[in-house]
Amino acid sequence: MGKVAKGIKCSVIGCDKEAERSLSSQRASLSSSLKLSLDSRQVYLCKDHYKIWKKETKEIREIERSRWE
Repeated sequence: MGKVAKGIKCSVIGCDKEAERSLSSQRASLSSSLKLSLDSRQVYLCKDHYKIWKKETKEIREIERSRWE
């Protein structure tokens, strides 16, 4: 059982919601608007902040995927 299933909180500063997803801190730092506490290698995001991260990094992720095709 992972930390998300156990009920870890979101890693965004000021957010107390439960996390829905986990990302590496390197991938999470691609977003400029999220103020993250980068204490460990993993970052945990709630549903709302994950949606923001996805919107901000959409173009970057598409470019990364196209390199593998």
